Amino acid sequence: MLIKSDFEVNQPIDAVWKFFGDIPQVAKCLPGAELSEQVGDDKFVGGVLVRLGPVKMQFAGSADITERNEAAKRIVVNAAGADSKGRGQAALLLTATLSSTPGGTKVDVTQNLQLSGAAAQYGRGMIGDVAAVLMADFATNMQSRLVAIQRGLSPDQVASAKPASGLAIGLRAVRMALARVFRRFFMPYQPRTS
Repeated sequence: MLIKSDFEVNQPIDAVWKFFGDIPQVAKCLPGAELSEQVGDDKFVGGVLVRLGPVKMQFAGSADITERNEAAKRIVVNAAGADSKGRGQAALLLTATLSSTPGGTKVDVTQNLQLSGAAAQYGRGMIGDVAAVLMADFATNMQSRLVAIQRGLSPDQVASAKPASGLAIGLRAVRMALARVFRRFFMPYQPRTS
């Protein structure tokens, strides 16, 4: 499943690129993510805890930085993990590309996500909505950490992202799904013109 999203942070591109080079700091921005060890120059092990309504899944696995292209301001991460209770597996190829904007930096994110087991039983729309919620939280947390760095504070003085709450994520994802339905239902029909 291919999921594309983007967000902006009001920091210069060089500061954002430098931040992306510090993978433990990046992981602290993602709700539910935790790095436990760096096992190579660009290889990390850790886990992600996600709650979707009554389902709580904890994936343990590894992440490899497969590309760091400073000229293009692009980083590619290949991650894979398995649920600790054996209920499924996940594989993710994530590409983040930075570009300058008048207000700071735009981050374009492409996630190629493969799920199996219990996690795969959720519909594509629901998984996309949950990914959008997590990405919005990631952007907010990243902005807070970048502001702390800009002020000369340690980014660790900013609270790490909290575990992804099933109820909060579920409600926000449902709200997004309902908004899509209402837009389709209430959008006036506009015939195509050639």
